[in-house]
Amino acid sequence: MRSGIYSVLTILLFGFLYFYTAICVFVVLIFALLHLKAPIRVISQFWAKSVFFILGKKFVVSGKENINKAKKYILVANHGSLFDIVAIVSFYSGISWFGHERLLKVPLFGKILQMTDYIPFKEPTYTNTKEMIEQLVNNSRYQTIAIFPEGTRTLNGNINQFYRGFIYLFRTRDIEILPVTLNGFYELKPKNRFYINFSSKLDVVIHKPIKREELIEKNDCEIIELVKTVIESAHH
Repeated sequence: MRSGIYSVLTILLFGFLYFYTAICVFVVLIFALLHLKAPIRVISQFWAKSVFFILGKKFVVSGKENINKAKKYILVANHGSLFDIVAIVSFYSGISWFGHERLLKVPLFGKILQMTDYIPFKEPTYTNTKEMIEQLVNNSRYQTIAIFPEGTRTLNGNINQFYRGFIYLFRTRDIEILPVTLNGFYELKPKNRFYINFSSKLDVVIHKPIKREELIEKNDCEIIELVKTVIESAHH
């Protein structure tokens, strides 16, 4: 019974969100044509916050004091829902995302990603890998890079094994890793379920940055295990 009600509400909600997002994209396009990035970031953050307001969801973000606005990070988070990106944008603007190329094909949402310096992951050929690393290194000079190291959304709520993509950037830049734990987003809207669970409880934990000197002497597997352990420590 509840799933049926949630399914109807989800259809209505997604219809409204697409319409609302289309308006935001139109406004953002105007600023994009004028090459004004600051307003794009403000509008993107407003859009992200308002999405959760429309969903009727509030979530607590703990650990904001761990973010030094003067620094740029590699933000690493677990991945359970399409709303993960929206959640992070709502409290951390000016991020350059690195993720699947297919997200750029999502109607309207893909357009917003394009205008926020999204770096799509392509088939890992020599040329593509070289190009992606160059883009990551260039963007990391001006923006925090956000990555979901699991590569795709979890299908069971557990945190999957991490890929080493974020380590390539870490080894080329004097940069710290900022672990973030997202809770409740898998329950809200997982990849393998159509409807939104409006009763889910959400929260976000921003951990203390892991300094470069703590990791630089470790091998890739050790770095992955350390970062994953930190994110799992607050996951429930």
